[in-house]
Amino acid sequence: KINELIDALRHASTASLLTREDVIIVASVSCIYGIGDPEEYEKVSFELAVGNRIAQKELSASLADLQYVRNPIDPRKGHFRVRGNRTEIFLPSGEDIIAVDITGSKIAGLGKRKNTRVSEYAPIERFHVFPAKHFVTPHDRLALAVTNIKQELRERLDVLKKQEKVLEAARLKQRTEFDVAMLQKIGYVSGIENYSRHLDFRTPNTPPFSLIDYLRYVREGDDFLTFIDESHVTVPQIRGMYFGDRSRKQVLVHYGFRLPSALDNRPLTFEEFDKKTGPIIYVSATPRSYELEKSCPPRHPERSEESSRFFGSRLQNDAGECFIAEQLIRPTAILDPQIEVRPTAHQIQDVINEVKMRIAKKERSLVLALTKRLAEDIADYLKEAGIDAAYLHSEVKTLERPEVLKRLRTGEHDVLVGINLLREGLDLPEVSFIAVLDADKEGFLRNRTTLLQIIGRAARHIDGRVILYGDTMTGSIRDAIRETDRRRKIQWEHNRTHGITPQPIVKGISGSLIAGDAKDEEDTSGTSPELLRALKKEMQKASKELHFELAARIRDRIARLTKK
Repeated sequence: KINELIDALRHASTASLLTREDVIIVASVSCIYGIGDPEEYEKVSFELAVGNRIAQKELSASLADLQYVRNPIDPRKGHFRVRGNRTEIFLPSGEDIIAVDITGSKIAGLGKRKNTRVSEYAPIERFHVFPAKHFVTPHDRLALAVTNIKQELRERLDVLKKQEKVLEAARLKQRTEFDVAMLQKIGYVSGIENYSRHLDFRTPNTPPFSLIDYLRYVREGDDFLTFIDESHVTVPQIRGMYFGDRSRKQVLVHYGFRLPSALDNRPLTFEEFDKKTGPIIYVSATPRSYELEKSCPPRHPERSEESSRFFGSRLQNDAGECFIAEQLIRPTAILDPQIEVRPTAHQIQDVINEVKMRIAKKERSLVLALTKRLAEDIADYLKEAGIDAAYLHSEVKTLERPEVLKRLRTGEHDVLVGINLLREGLDLPEVSFIAVLDADKEGFLRNRTTLLQIIGRAARHIDGRVILYGDTMTGSIRDAIRETDRRRKIQWEHNRTHGITPQPIVKGISGSLIAGDAKDEEDTSGTSPELLRALKKEMQKASKELHFELAARIRDRIARLTKK
């Protein structure tokens, strides 16, 4: 379901980029994966305008050439249907439906409406129709691409036969010949991206076209600005995407599931990404050395290791240029939380006392453990102590995680026990207390960067407080406390100088992005049938794997969504 949503958002993004100037795209790391040549994507598109001459059969044929599927009964994204003189085009972005009224081989009217229950079309004068799939090759070039695919298949089969891999050769031959037949018949096949090198006529080992290439195409180079949020995590993730993808594809090629050219259907390498993007702003509360070096090369003699660790100091290189800005003052004027270090003896009982104090004030708490098993055990122990607790770690299913966080914010849960999922980007204004157990266990989960990120989760509340339980004052704990105190001092001085009183954050609790509705998910009018099917599938899977508690929670959620 997430992949379908990302694909729809890609179509909305590329269509917007090619038709307007005021475009901001918020993307996941999937933006570095291949999506086809932007020049060909635009070349095969066509414009509809009131008064243009086009027959209904001609329009249907043109839509079919752009991979739109004719579906008169149950049209969805990338489909179209014909009703009398009207052709309805369901855009691949899933956002809108375009109505084309044709009278006497002439467009008499165009209309546009949201893909909702609203049936009224708003009149428009013209509309640009883009392909339903990003991998589109014109018919005059498709034959050559197919010839190249067949040639690679023959060469690969020879190699497999010499290696006496009979099963692999038979598997590859059957699959590729089926795909080629579908390409010749309808111009598209499931998994077409694995043939993207041939369809784009790229040479081996060349980077694929990505969403970034669409930006370069419309802006004629690098005339666009890229923000990399939480860069201390995102930059390493971009670095690792290529290697993870290649490792998986090599297995598919080795066992005859794909041709070797499938290796060129890949994400960009970090070097390719860095070359294709123009100006970049790295956004992070805990930047790594890479971002610091890129923003301010270490050439100035005054730059020291200490100043590199605390990036807020104004640094300059030999040319007097350094591009590091520090944002410490929040619009709400809330200070970073107070930090206290306590011994590990009786830490759980101490946590219970602290959590109960917050419950009395209708505030929420987070508890950070080191392992999944420990997180579950602590959550159970807190329940036995009369506290409504839940745990959150990587084994909690994707669709369930937002619900757990939502129940914490609404007060169904008083405390959430986790590991390191309670870090970047988690905005919980109701949380006033965070307990970090075994804070003196140096490592990834308790280093300076992680501790600062955890501490930041309590910086949304006026009375934010963090307790680190540890018997040793490690370097990471010392650095995290020193940096937090530095920020608090600057924030306090700013508030005192300007007479500002911190204000609590007021933030609504939104529904699920997957549901496709901004309303609370308990409002059944915005519930997507696709969401219900996905939930039922998750529930059945959880039950099959004997995760009965999770299955019961999903069942309860389905009941809430479907209640009348």
